[in-house]
Amino acid sequence: MHPKSTEDIMITLSDLAIQFGKRVLYKDVNMKFTNGNIYGVIGANGAGKSTLLKAISGELEPTKGTITLGPGERLSVLSQDHFKFDNCTVLNTVMMGHSVLWDIMKEKDALYAKPDFSDEDGIRAAELEEKFAELDGWNAESDAAQLLSGLGIKEHLHHKMMAELTGKEKVRVMLAQALYGNPDNLLLDEPTNDLDLDTVEWLEDFLANFEHTVLVVSHDRHFLDAVSTHTVDIDFNKVNLFAGNYSFWYQSSQLALKQAQNQKAKADEKRKELEEFIRRFSANAAKSKQTTSRKKMLEKLSVDEIQPSTRKYPGIIFTMDREAGNQILEVEGLTAIEDDGTVLFKDLTFTVEKGEKVVFLSHNPRAMTALFEIINGNREPQAGTYKWGVTITTAYLPVDNTAFFQSDKNLVEWLSQFGEGNDVFFKGYLGRMLFSGEEVLKKVNVLSGGEKMRCMIARMQLKNANCLILDTPTNHLDLESIQAFNNNLKLFKGNILFASHDHEFIQTIANRIIELGPKGHIDKLMEYDDYVHSDDIKELRGTIY
Repeated sequence: MHPKSTEDIMITLSDLAIQFGKRVLYKDVNMKFTNGNIYGVIGANGAGKSTLLKAISGELEPTKGTITLGPGERLSVLSQDHFKFDNCTVLNTVMMGHSVLWDIMKEKDALYAKPDFSDEDGIRAAELEEKFAELDGWNAESDAAQLLSGLGIKEHLHHKMMAELTGKEKVRVMLAQALYGNPDNLLLDEPTNDLDLDTVEWLEDFLANFEHTVLVVSHDRHFLDAVSTHTVDIDFNKVNLFAGNYSFWYQSSQLALKQAQNQKAKADEKRKELEEFIRRFSANAAKSKQTTSRKKMLEKLSVDEIQPSTRKYPGIIFTMDREAGNQILEVEGLTAIEDDGTVLFKDLTFTVEKGEKVVFLSHNPRAMTALFEIINGNREPQAGTYKWGVTITTAYLPVDNTAFFQSDKNLVEWLSQFGEGNDVFFKGYLGRMLFSGEEVLKKVNVLSGGEKMRCMIARMQLKNANCLILDTPTNHLDLESIQAFNNNLKLFKGNILFASHDHEFIQTIANRIIELGPKGHIDKLMEYDDYVHSDDIKELRGTIY
Protein backbone atom coordinates (compact mmCIF):
# COMPACT_ATOMS: atom_id res chain seq x y z
CA MET A 1 0.00 0.00 0.00
CA HIS A 2 1.53 3.34 -1.06
CA PRO A 3 1.14 6.22 1.41
CA LYS A 4 -0.85 9.14 0.00
CA SER A 5 1.02 12.32 -0.80
CA THR A 6 -0.03 14.99 1.72
CA GLU A 7 -0.72 17.34 -1.22
CA ASP A 8 -3.48 14.95 -2.39
CA ILE A 9 -5.33 15.06 0.93
CA MET A 10 -7.97 17.76 0.77
CA ILE A 11 -11.65 18.63 0.56
CA THR A 12 -12.57 20.69 -2.51
CA LEU A 13 -15.77 22.75 -2.85
CA SER A 14 -16.55 23.80 -6.44
CA ASP A 15 -19.36 26.28 -7.27
CA LEU A 16 -21.21 25.11 -4.16
CA ALA A 17 -24.68 26.51 -3.48
CA ILE A 18 -27.19 25.50 -0.81
CA GLN A 19 -30.71 26.84 -0.52
CA PHE A 20 -33.94 25.76 1.17
CA GLY A 21 -36.96 26.88 -0.86
CA LYS A 22 -36.32 30.52 -1.73
CA ARG A 23 -33.83 31.02 1.10
CA VAL A 24 -30.24 30.97 -0.20
CA LEU A 25 -27.73 30.08 2.52
CA TYR A 26 -24.73 30.61 0.22
CA LYS A 27 -23.70 30.28 -3.41
CA ASP A 28 -20.58 30.38 -5.61
CA VAL A 29 -18.44 28.79 -2.88
CA ASN A 30 -15.05 27.72 -4.24
CA MET A 31 -12.38 26.70 -1.72
CA LYS A 32 -10.00 23.93 -0.66
CA PHE A 33 -9.45 22.59 2.85
CA THR A 34 -5.95 21.11 2.88
CA ASN A 35 -3.98 18.59 4.88
CA GLY A 36 -2.52 19.61 8.25
CA ASN A 37 -4.89 22.56 8.77
CA ILE A 38 -7.76 23.03 11.19
CA TYR A 39 -10.60 25.25 9.98
CA GLY A 40 -12.82 26.93 12.59
CA VAL A 41 -16.27 27.54 11.06
CA ILE A 42 -18.02 30.63 12.44
CA GLY A 43 -21.21 32.52 11.60
CA ALA A 44 -24.40 33.81 13.20
CA ASN A 45 -27.05 31.30 14.31
CA GLY A 46 -28.85 30.04 11.20
CA ALA A 47 -26.05 31.10 8.81
CA GLY A 48 -25.50 27.49 7.74
CA LYS A 49 -22.44 26.26 9.68
CA SER A 50 -23.82 22.79 10.46
CA THR A 51 -25.38 22.63 6.99
CA LEU A 52 -21.94 23.07 5.40
CA LEU A 53 -20.59 20.12 7.42
CA LYS A 54 -23.62 17.99 6.49
CA ALA A 55 -23.06 18.75 2.79
CA ILE A 56 -19.36 17.79 3.03
CA SER A 57 -20.22 14.55 4.86
CA GLY A 58 -22.77 13.61 2.18
CA GLU A 59 -25.71 13.74 4.60
CA LEU A 60 -27.21 16.63 2.62
CA GLU A 61 -27.24 17.10 -1.16
CA PRO A 62 -26.07 20.59 -2.23
CA THR A 63 -28.40 22.59 -4.46
CA LYS A 64 -25.58 23.10 -6.93
CA GLY A 65 -21.87 22.33 -7.29
CA THR A 66 -19.63 19.51 -6.15
CA ILE A 67 -17.70 18.43 -3.07
CA THR A 68 -14.75 16.07 -3.62
CA LEU A 69 -12.19 14.37 -1.41
CA GLY A 70 -8.74 13.18 -2.45
CA PRO A 71 -8.61 9.62 -3.90
CA GLY A 72 -9.18 6.92 -1.29
CA GLU A 73 -9.57 9.38 1.59
CA ARG A 74 -11.51 8.54 4.72
CA LEU A 75 -13.93 11.09 6.21
CA SER A 76 -15.03 10.90 9.84
CA VAL A 77 -17.95 12.83 11.36
CA LEU A 78 -18.94 13.48 14.98
CA SER A 79 -22.38 11.82 15.21
CA GLN A 80 -25.15 13.81 16.87
CA ASP A 81 -27.38 10.72 17.23
CA HIS A 82 -26.60 9.49 20.74
CA PHE A 83 -29.10 6.57 20.61
CA LYS A 84 -28.00 5.01 17.31
CA PHE A 85 -25.49 2.66 18.97
CA ASP A 86 -27.46 1.72 22.11
CA ASN A 87 -27.29 -2.01 21.26
CA CYS A 88 -23.48 -1.96 20.83
CA THR A 89 -20.69 -2.11 23.38
CA VAL A 90 -18.75 1.09 24.05
CA LEU A 91 -15.52 -0.31 22.58
CA ASN A 92 -17.25 -1.57 19.41
CA THR A 93 -19.01 1.79 18.96
CA VAL A 94 -15.62 3.52 18.85
CA MET A 95 -14.13 0.98 16.43
CA MET A 96 -17.12 1.44 14.09
CA GLY A 97 -15.66 4.91 13.47
CA HIS A 98 -13.23 3.25 11.04
CA SER A 99 -15.89 1.58 8.85
CA VAL A 100 -13.40 -0.09 6.47
CA LEU A 101 -11.54 -1.80 9.33
CA TRP A 102 -14.80 -2.63 11.13
CA ASP A 103 -16.27 -4.31 8.01
CA ILE A 104 -13.08 -6.39 7.60
CA MET A 105 -13.28 -7.47 11.26
CA LYS A 106 -16.95 -8.48 10.93
CA GLU A 107 -16.39 -10.41 7.67
CA LYS A 108 -13.33 -12.13 9.12
CA ASP A 109 -15.22 -13.19 12.28
CA ALA A 110 -18.15 -14.47 10.19
CA LEU A 111 -15.83 -16.56 7.98
CA TYR A 112 -14.03 -18.17 10.94
CA ALA A 113 -17.38 -18.94 12.57
CA LYS A 114 -18.56 -20.98 9.55
CA PRO A 115 -18.90 -24.71 10.30
CA ASP A 116 -18.17 -25.56 6.62
CA PHE A 117 -15.03 -23.40 6.13
CA SER A 118 -13.97 -23.98 2.47
CA ASP A 119 -10.72 -23.43 0.51
CA GLU A 120 -12.38 -20.41 -1.07
CA ASP A 121 -13.13 -19.06 2.43
CA GLY A 122 -9.49 -19.64 3.32
CA ILE A 123 -8.29 -17.53 0.36
CA ARG A 124 -10.75 -14.76 1.28
CA ALA A 125 -9.70 -14.92 4.94
CA ALA A 126 -6.02 -14.55 3.93
CA GLU A 127 -6.89 -11.44 1.86
CA LEU A 128 -8.78 -9.98 4.80
CA GLU A 129 -5.94 -10.74 7.22
CA GLU A 130 -3.53 -8.86 4.95
CA LYS A 131 -5.81 -5.80 4.79
CA PHE A 132 -6.43 -6.10 8.54
CA ALA A 133 -2.66 -5.98 9.24
CA GLU A 134 -2.16 -3.04 6.83
CA LEU A 135 -4.81 -1.07 8.75
CA ASP A 136 -3.07 -1.86 12.08
CA GLY A 137 -6.04 -3.99 13.10
CA TRP A 138 -4.12 -5.86 15.82
CA ASN A 139 -3.98 -2.59 17.80
CA ALA A 140 -7.62 -1.65 17.09
CA GLU A 141 -8.97 -2.42 20.57
CA SER A 142 -6.06 -0.90 22.49
CA ASP A 143 -6.19 2.28 20.34
CA ALA A 144 -9.93 2.59 20.99
CA ALA A 145 -9.42 2.02 24.73
CA GLN A 146 -6.68 4.66 24.82
CA LEU A 147 -8.94 7.24 23.16
CA LEU A 148 -11.77 6.48 25.57
CA SER A 149 -9.50 6.83 28.59
CA GLY A 150 -8.18 10.18 27.31
CA LEU A 151 -11.78 11.37 27.07
CA GLY A 152 -12.55 10.32 30.64
CA ILE A 153 -14.41 7.05 29.93
CA LYS A 154 -13.04 4.68 32.57
CA GLU A 155 -12.01 1.11 31.67
CA HIS A 156 -14.89 -0.56 33.55
CA LEU A 157 -17.30 1.10 31.07
CA HIS A 158 -15.55 -0.08 27.89
CA HIS A 159 -17.46 -3.39 27.63
CA LYS A 160 -20.84 -2.03 28.76
CA MET A 161 -23.67 -1.41 26.31
CA MET A 162 -24.06 2.19 25.10
CA ALA A 163 -27.65 2.20 26.43
CA GLU A 164 -26.23 1.91 29.98
CA LEU A 165 -24.22 5.15 29.70
CA THR A 166 -25.35 8.62 30.73
CA GLY A 167 -25.92 11.30 28.07
CA LYS A 168 -22.62 13.00 28.88
CA GLU A 169 -20.70 9.70 28.68
CA LYS A 170 -22.28 8.97 25.29
CA VAL A 171 -21.10 12.37 23.99
CA ARG A 172 -17.51 11.37 24.81
CA VAL A 173 -17.84 7.95 23.17
CA MET A 174 -19.21 9.55 19.99
CA LEU A 175 -16.23 11.92 20.01
CA ALA A 176 -13.83 8.95 20.42
CA GLN A 177 -15.59 7.30 17.45
CA ALA A 178 -15.00 10.37 15.27
CA LEU A 179 -11.32 10.62 16.26
CA TYR A 180 -10.66 6.87 15.93
CA GLY A 181 -8.33 5.47 13.29
CA ASN A 182 -6.59 8.70 12.29
CA PRO A 183 -9.07 9.78 9.56
CA ASP A 184 -7.85 11.88 6.60
CA ASN A 185 -10.69 14.37 7.11
CA LEU A 186 -12.54 15.11 10.34
CA LEU A 187 -15.79 17.08 10.74
CA LEU A 188 -16.70 18.18 14.27
CA ASP A 189 -19.95 20.04 15.02
CA GLU A 190 -19.85 21.57 18.53
CA PRO A 191 -17.47 18.90 19.90
CA THR A 192 -17.06 20.61 23.31
CA ASN A 193 -20.80 20.52 24.18
CA ASP A 194 -21.27 18.63 27.47
CA LEU A 195 -17.51 18.16 27.98
CA ASP A 196 -15.95 19.36 31.23
CA LEU A 197 -13.04 21.79 31.08
CA ASP A 198 -10.39 19.06 31.63
CA THR A 199 -11.69 16.99 28.69
CA VAL A 200 -11.84 20.07 26.43
CA GLU A 201 -8.17 20.65 27.23
CA TRP A 202 -7.38 17.02 26.29
CA LEU A 203 -9.20 17.52 22.96
CA GLU A 204 -7.30 20.76 22.30
CA ASP A 205 -4.00 18.91 22.74
CA PHE A 206 -5.16 16.02 20.56
CA LEU A 207 -6.25 18.24 17.67
CA ALA A 208 -3.23 20.55 17.89
CA ASN A 209 -1.09 17.53 17.03
CA PHE A 210 -3.52 16.02 14.48
CA GLU A 211 -1.83 16.08 11.08
CA HIS A 212 -4.84 15.83 8.74
CA THR A 213 -7.75 18.10 7.73
CA VAL A 214 -10.30 19.22 10.33
CA LEU A 215 -13.42 21.40 10.04
CA VAL A 216 -14.89 22.36 13.39
CA VAL A 217 -18.00 24.37 14.30
CA SER A 218 -17.85 25.75 17.83
CA HIS A 219 -19.07 28.63 20.02
CA ASP A 220 -16.12 28.11 22.37
CA ARG A 221 -13.63 30.89 21.53
CA HIS A 222 -10.77 29.50 23.61
CA PHE A 223 -11.16 26.12 21.92
CA LEU A 224 -11.26 27.68 18.44
CA ASP A 225 -8.19 29.75 19.24
CA ALA A 226 -6.30 26.77 20.63
CA VAL A 227 -6.78 24.55 17.57
CA SER A 228 -7.63 26.62 14.46
CA THR A 229 -5.11 27.56 11.79
CA HIS A 230 -7.84 29.12 9.59
CA THR A 231 -11.28 30.68 9.98
CA VAL A 232 -14.22 29.97 7.67
CA ASP A 233 -16.63 32.87 8.07
CA ILE A 234 -20.22 32.38 6.88
CA ASP A 235 -21.84 35.79 6.65
CA PHE A 236 -24.49 37.38 4.41
CA ASN A 237 -24.80 34.40 2.02
CA LYS A 238 -21.05 34.17 1.47
CA VAL A 239 -18.39 31.81 2.74
CA ASN A 240 -14.95 33.41 3.18
CA LEU A 241 -11.71 31.71 4.19
CA PHE A 242 -9.04 33.54 6.24
CA ALA A 243 -5.69 32.47 7.69
CA GLY A 244 -5.67 32.77 11.49
CA ASN A 245 -7.83 31.72 14.43
CA TYR A 246 -11.01 33.30 15.83
CA SER A 247 -9.22 35.96 17.92
CA PHE A 248 -7.16 37.03 14.92
CA TRP A 249 -10.32 37.25 12.79
CA TYR A 250 -12.24 39.18 15.47
CA GLN A 251 -9.47 41.63 16.45
CA SER A 252 -8.35 42.26 12.89
CA SER A 253 -11.92 42.76 11.62
CA GLN A 254 -12.58 45.26 14.45
CA LEU A 255 -9.34 47.10 13.61
CA ALA A 256 -10.24 47.15 9.89
CA LEU A 257 -13.72 48.50 10.75
CA LYS A 258 -12.16 51.29 12.83
CA GLN A 259 -9.81 52.10 9.94
CA ALA A 260 -12.69 52.13 7.43
CA GLN A 261 -14.47 54.68 9.62
CA ASN A 262 -11.33 56.84 9.85
CA GLN A 263 -11.36 58.54 6.45
CA LYS A 264 -8.36 60.78 7.18
CA ALA A 265 -5.76 58.09 7.78
CA LYS A 266 -3.50 57.47 4.76
CA ALA A 267 -3.21 54.04 3.14
CA ASP A 268 0.42 53.55 4.18
CA GLU A 269 -0.41 54.46 7.81
CA LYS A 270 -3.25 51.93 7.79
CA ARG A 271 -0.98 49.23 6.37
CA LYS A 272 1.68 49.98 9.00
CA GLU A 273 -0.96 49.73 11.76
CA LEU A 274 -2.19 46.37 10.40
CA GLU A 275 1.37 45.03 10.12
CA GLU A 276 2.09 46.07 13.71
CA PHE A 277 -1.13 44.30 14.80
CA ILE A 278 0.00 41.07 13.05
CA ARG A 279 3.45 41.33 14.64
CA ARG A 280 1.98 41.73 18.15
CA PHE A 281 -0.61 38.99 17.61
CA SER A 282 2.00 36.56 16.26
CA ALA A 283 4.35 37.20 19.20
CA ASN A 284 1.56 36.38 21.70
CA ALA A 285 0.21 33.39 19.75
CA ALA A 286 3.67 31.83 19.39
CA LYS A 287 3.84 31.44 23.20
CA SER A 288 0.83 29.10 23.15
CA LYS A 289 1.33 25.45 24.11
CA GLN A 290 -0.49 24.43 20.92
CA THR A 291 2.63 25.12 18.85
CA THR A 292 1.82 22.72 15.99
CA SER A 293 -1.28 24.50 14.73
CA ARG A 294 -0.03 27.93 15.82
CA LYS A 295 3.09 27.63 13.64
CA LYS A 296 1.05 26.84 10.53
CA MET A 297 -1.31 29.70 11.29
CA LEU A 298 1.40 32.30 11.88
CA GLU A 299 3.17 31.51 8.61
CA LYS A 300 0.08 32.55 6.65
CA LEU A 301 -1.18 35.72 8.39
CA SER A 302 -1.52 38.45 5.81
CA VAL A 303 -2.41 42.15 5.92
CA ASP A 304 -4.28 41.79 2.61
CA GLU A 305 -6.78 39.34 4.11
CA ILE A 306 -7.86 41.67 6.92
CA GLN A 307 -11.36 42.98 6.17
CA PRO A 308 -14.05 44.73 8.24
CA SER A 309 -16.74 42.29 9.34
CA THR A 310 -20.39 42.94 8.53
CA ARG A 311 -21.41 40.98 11.63
CA LYS A 312 -23.65 42.75 14.18
CA TYR A 313 -22.91 42.59 17.90
CA PRO A 314 -25.66 43.17 20.49
CA GLY A 315 -25.30 46.20 22.76
CA ILE A 316 -24.90 44.57 26.17
CA ILE A 317 -24.21 47.29 28.74
CA PHE A 318 -24.68 46.70 32.46
CA THR A 319 -24.89 49.83 34.63
CA MET A 320 -25.41 50.21 38.39
CA ASP A 321 -27.97 52.53 40.03
CA ARG A 322 -25.81 52.62 43.18
CA GLU A 323 -22.35 51.54 44.15
CA ALA A 324 -22.11 48.60 46.53
CA GLY A 325 -20.97 49.10 50.11
CA ASN A 326 -18.27 46.98 51.70
CA GLN A 327 -20.56 44.10 52.72
CA ILE A 328 -21.54 42.05 49.69
CA LEU A 329 -22.42 38.45 50.63
CA GLU A 330 -21.67 36.20 53.60
CA VAL A 331 -22.24 32.45 53.28
CA GLU A 332 -21.95 30.27 56.37
CA GLY A 333 -22.04 26.44 56.44
CA LEU A 334 -24.31 26.01 53.41
CA THR A 335 -25.15 22.43 52.44
CA ALA A 336 -27.13 21.28 49.40
CA ILE A 337 -28.28 17.67 48.90
CA GLU A 338 -30.43 16.41 46.00
CA ASP A 339 -33.62 14.37 46.52
CA ASP A 340 -31.73 11.22 45.49
CA GLY A 341 -29.18 11.79 48.27
CA THR A 342 -26.40 13.23 46.06
CA VAL A 343 -24.34 15.71 48.07
CA LEU A 344 -23.65 18.76 45.89
CA PHE A 345 -21.65 20.66 48.52
CA LYS A 346 -21.49 20.83 52.31
CA ASP A 347 -20.34 23.27 55.01
CA LEU A 348 -19.69 25.93 52.34
CA THR A 349 -18.41 29.14 53.93
CA PHE A 350 -17.10 32.24 52.15
CA THR A 351 -17.36 36.03 52.11
CA VAL A 352 -17.50 38.00 48.86
CA GLU A 353 -15.51 41.24 48.94
CA LYS A 354 -16.20 44.41 46.97
CA GLY A 355 -15.17 44.22 43.29
CA GLU A 356 -14.70 40.44 43.28
CA LYS A 357 -15.78 38.47 40.24
CA VAL A 358 -16.12 34.89 41.44
CA VAL A 359 -16.43 31.85 39.19
CA PHE A 360 -17.88 28.70 40.77
CA LEU A 361 -16.68 25.36 39.40
CA SER A 362 -17.67 21.74 40.04
CA HIS A 363 -17.60 18.34 38.34
CA ASN A 364 -21.38 18.44 38.90
CA PRO A 365 -22.97 21.54 37.29
CA ARG A 366 -26.05 21.07 39.50
CA ALA A 367 -23.90 22.25 42.44
CA MET A 368 -23.57 25.78 41.02
CA THR A 369 -27.25 25.91 40.07
CA ALA A 370 -28.22 24.85 43.61
CA LEU A 371 -26.00 27.54 45.15
CA PHE A 372 -27.39 30.29 42.88
CA GLU A 373 -30.98 29.16 43.52
CA ILE A 374 -30.34 29.23 47.28
CA ILE A 375 -28.81 32.72 47.39
CA ASN A 376 -31.64 34.00 45.17
CA GLY A 377 -34.22 32.65 47.62
CA ASN A 378 -35.63 30.02 45.25
CA ARG A 379 -34.39 26.93 47.11
CA GLU A 380 -33.92 25.99 50.76
CA PRO A 381 -30.49 24.64 51.81
CA GLN A 382 -30.20 21.50 53.94
CA ALA A 383 -28.08 23.54 56.37
CA GLY A 384 -26.38 26.92 56.72
CA THR A 385 -27.20 30.58 56.08
CA TYR A 386 -26.45 33.41 53.66
CA LYS A 387 -26.74 37.18 54.09
CA TRP A 388 -26.60 39.94 51.47
CA GLY A 389 -25.25 43.40 52.33
CA VAL A 390 -27.93 46.11 52.70
CA THR A 391 -26.66 48.07 49.65
CA ILE A 392 -26.69 45.06 47.30
CA THR A 393 -29.12 44.71 44.41
CA THR A 394 -28.95 41.54 42.31
CA ALA A 395 -29.82 40.49 38.77
CA TYR A 396 -30.00 36.73 38.16
CA LEU A 397 -29.66 34.81 34.89
CA PRO A 398 -30.83 31.23 35.64
CA VAL A 399 -29.67 28.25 33.58
CA ASP A 400 -33.31 27.24 32.94
CA ASN A 401 -35.47 30.13 31.76
CA THR A 402 -38.45 28.05 30.53
CA ALA A 403 -40.92 29.46 33.08
CA PHE A 404 -40.29 33.04 31.90
CA PHE A 405 -41.54 32.35 28.36
CA GLN A 406 -44.78 30.43 28.91
CA SER A 407 -46.77 33.43 27.74
CA ASP A 408 -48.62 34.85 24.72
CA LYS A 409 -47.09 38.31 25.25
CA ASN A 410 -45.02 39.88 22.49
CA LEU A 411 -41.42 40.94 23.17
CA VAL A 412 -42.31 44.55 24.09
CA GLU A 413 -45.12 43.47 26.46
CA TRP A 414 -42.87 40.81 27.99
CA LEU A 415 -39.95 43.16 28.66
CA SER A 416 -42.19 45.91 30.07
CA GLN A 417 -43.03 43.60 33.03
CA PHE A 418 -39.50 44.10 34.33
CA GLY A 419 -39.08 47.88 34.20
CA GLU A 420 -40.77 51.23 33.81
CA GLY A 421 -41.05 53.15 30.54
CA ASN A 422 -43.05 53.41 27.34
CA ASP A 423 -43.03 51.19 24.24
CA VAL A 424 -40.34 53.30 22.56
CA PHE A 425 -38.05 52.79 25.58
CA PHE A 426 -38.48 49.00 25.52
CA LYS A 427 -38.16 48.80 21.74
CA GLY A 428 -34.84 50.63 22.13
CA TYR A 429 -33.62 47.97 24.59
CA LEU A 430 -34.76 45.18 22.25
CA GLY A 431 -33.11 46.94 19.28
CA ARG A 432 -29.80 46.91 21.17
CA MET A 433 -30.28 43.15 21.56
CA LEU A 434 -30.72 42.87 17.74
CA PHE A 435 -34.54 42.58 17.67
CA SER A 436 -35.61 45.07 15.04
CA GLY A 437 -38.77 46.11 13.17
CA GLU A 438 -41.63 43.60 13.31
CA GLU A 439 -39.52 41.14 15.35
CA VAL A 440 -40.44 42.96 18.57
CA LEU A 441 -44.08 41.91 18.03
CA LYS A 442 -43.21 38.17 17.98
CA LYS A 443 -44.77 36.07 20.75
CA VAL A 444 -42.16 35.09 23.35
CA ASN A 445 -43.29 31.44 23.41
CA VAL A 446 -41.97 30.87 19.85
CA LEU A 447 -38.46 32.28 20.42
CA SER A 448 -35.33 30.20 19.83
CA GLY A 449 -32.95 29.39 22.69
CA GLY A 450 -30.57 32.18 21.62
CA GLU A 451 -33.40 34.75 21.32
CA LYS A 452 -34.67 33.84 24.80
CA MET A 453 -31.19 34.35 26.25
CA ARG A 454 -30.95 37.81 24.63
CA CYS A 455 -34.35 38.69 26.17
CA MET A 456 -33.16 37.50 29.59
CA ILE A 457 -30.00 39.64 29.26
CA ALA A 458 -32.16 42.68 28.34
CA ARG A 459 -34.29 41.96 31.46
CA MET A 460 -31.13 41.89 33.59
CA GLN A 461 -29.90 45.20 32.19
CA LEU A 462 -33.17 46.91 33.23
CA LYS A 463 -32.40 46.11 36.89
CA ASN A 464 -29.24 48.26 37.03
CA ALA A 465 -28.00 45.87 39.74
CA ASN A 466 -24.59 46.05 41.42
CA CYS A 467 -24.23 42.25 41.69
CA LEU A 468 -24.80 39.96 38.70
CA ILE A 469 -25.46 36.23 39.19
CA LEU A 470 -24.98 34.25 35.98
CA ASP A 471 -25.59 30.50 35.66
CA THR A 472 -23.84 29.30 32.47
CA PRO A 473 -24.61 32.54 30.59
CA THR A 474 -23.14 31.57 27.20
CA ASN A 475 -25.62 28.68 26.66
CA HIS A 476 -27.51 29.11 23.35
CA LEU A 477 -25.69 32.36 22.49
CA ASP A 478 -23.87 32.85 19.19
CA LEU A 479 -20.24 34.01 19.09
CA GLU A 480 -21.21 37.66 18.57
CA SER A 481 -23.44 37.72 21.68
CA ILE A 482 -20.82 35.86 23.74
CA GLN A 483 -18.12 38.33 22.65
CA ALA A 484 -20.30 41.39 23.44
CA PHE A 485 -21.36 39.91 26.81
CA ASN A 486 -17.76 39.06 27.70
CA ASN A 487 -16.44 42.51 26.70
CA ASN A 488 -18.94 44.32 28.94
CA LEU A 489 -18.48 42.06 31.97
CA LYS A 490 -14.73 42.75 31.88
CA LEU A 491 -15.59 46.45 32.41
CA PHE A 492 -18.40 45.99 34.96
CA LYS A 493 -17.48 47.69 38.25
CA GLY A 494 -19.79 45.69 40.51
CA ASN A 495 -19.64 42.08 41.69
CA ILE A 496 -20.20 39.04 39.49
CA LEU A 497 -20.92 35.51 40.73
CA PHE A 498 -21.02 33.07 37.84
CA ALA A 499 -20.63 29.55 36.46
CA SER A 500 -19.41 28.86 32.94
CA HIS A 501 -17.83 26.21 30.74
CA ASP A 502 -16.41 28.89 28.41
CA HIS A 503 -12.66 29.03 29.14
CA GLU A 504 -12.18 32.52 27.68
CA PHE A 505 -15.16 33.88 29.63
CA ILE A 506 -13.73 32.58 32.91
CA GLN A 507 -10.12 33.62 32.21
CA THR A 508 -11.00 37.21 31.26
CA ILE A 509 -13.62 37.90 33.97
CA ALA A 510 -12.90 35.92 37.16
CA ASN A 511 -10.42 37.13 39.80
CA ARG A 512 -11.46 34.49 42.34
CA ILE A 513 -12.25 30.79 41.96
CA ILE A 514 -14.39 28.65 44.27
CA GLU A 515 -14.67 24.96 43.36
CA LEU A 516 -17.47 22.97 44.97
CA GLY A 517 -17.22 19.26 45.74
CA PRO A 518 -19.27 16.86 47.88
CA LYS A 519 -16.39 16.56 50.40
CA GLY A 520 -15.32 20.20 50.59
CA HIS A 521 -14.38 23.23 48.52
CA ILE A 522 -11.36 25.15 47.22
CA ASP A 523 -11.25 28.96 47.40
CA LYS A 524 -8.43 30.82 45.60
CA LEU A 525 -7.73 34.41 44.55
CA MET A 526 -6.04 33.66 41.24
CA GLU A 527 -6.48 33.60 37.47
CA TYR A 528 -8.20 30.61 35.92
CA ASP A 529 -5.28 29.54 33.69
CA ASP A 530 -2.97 29.46 36.74
CA TYR A 531 -5.59 27.48 38.69
CA VAL A 532 -6.01 24.86 35.94
CA HIS A 533 -2.28 24.25 35.52
CA SER A 534 -1.22 24.31 39.18
CA ASP A 535 -0.04 20.90 40.48
CA ASP A 536 -0.93 21.96 44.04
CA ILE A 537 -4.50 22.68 42.98
CA LYS A 538 -4.73 19.34 41.15
CA GLU A 539 -3.86 17.58 44.43
CA LEU A 540 -6.42 19.64 46.33
CA ARG A 541 -9.12 18.84 43.78
CA GLY A 542 -8.59 15.15 44.48
CA THR A 543 -9.64 15.72 48.10
CA ILE A 544 -12.99 17.44 47.48
CA TYR A 545 -14.62 14.86 45.19
